[in-house]
Order: sequence, then C-alpha cells, then structure tokens
Amino acid sequence: MSNGAAMKVRRLNHAVLRVRDLDRSLAFYHDVLGLEEIARMGKVMAFMRAPGSENHHDLGLASVGPGAPPPNERGVGLYHLAWEVDEIESLREARAALERYGTLSGTSDHGATKSIYGYDPDGNEFEVMWMVPREHWGEYENAAPTRALNLEAEIARWGAKTSTA
Repeated sequence: MSNGAAMKVRRLNHAVLRVRDLDRSLAFYHDVLGLEEIARMGKVMAFMRAPGSENHHDLGLASVGPGAPPPNERGVGLYHLAWEVDEIESLREARAALERYGTLSGTSDHGATKSIYGYDPDGNEFEVMWMVPREHWGEYENAAPTRALNLEAEIARWGAKTSTA
C-alpha cells in the first residue's frame, strides 16, 4: 500500500489485445460487436471504435503473428473484457453472432447484469452485458451472484421499455 492519496480514474477508455491475424480479428470484432475500424498502422496495429463512442478508439489490436501461443487460462493475465449494450435485446444478437462463429462460451445472470460470454479467434474471452437499471438493483447492490440466464424471460421482463442509455 502507498502512503500517498490514490489517483482517481474515471473509467476504462480502451483495451489493446494481442492477436495472431489482424484482418481476421478486425472482421470478427466488426461482425460480432459492430466495432468499426478507424485507424491502422500497416499489418501490425489497428484501432476500432463502437458506434456512438466518444473515445478515439475502444479496442486496439496488435498483431503478434501466427505462431503466438494462446492465452493461458491458468496463468496471470486478463480474464475477460466486458462490453456493455444499451438494450437487453442486443444480448440475443450477441449470442447469435457467437454461435455463428462457434465461440459462445456461456451465459450468466449476475443479478444487476445479464451476460453472454464468448471467445475471439485467438482465445481472448469477452463478455457482452446489459446492466439492469440501478433503481432495480436492490439485493444486488453489493452482490454478484452467478446463475443460469433465461435470456428470453429477461427480455420479456426488461425489453423495449427499458434502456440504460
């Protein structure tokens, strides 16, 4: 622990992932999450932004070549990134896109959030999540349970009438 005052970050602005094939990863993140390529540095680096984002970029992709080892689920490092959507119906779209790629890894109901999980072509895990409006968190204010997600029931409960935007 430090003796000084902690700095106060505002939010995570972007993430950068190491990938084997830049073009394959650009296509995947465009198809699954709707990210748009906004800048590129040849065959080594590309930057993507989510529609409506105020960031310069939300995701950077750094090519490390086809022989790079896969992420190690037992080692130290990033577990996953969580991408938030404004409408719960978007989780249905995320699930369908990940099923097309064969990379859907699961779904969860965390109380305050509803989540779809998947892997990109390099094995990097990510979450697509919708947050329940804060006034409905109740018992989940200080809890993060993991239960089975009944997506259609949650869409019926929260869809169309509720947006976190």
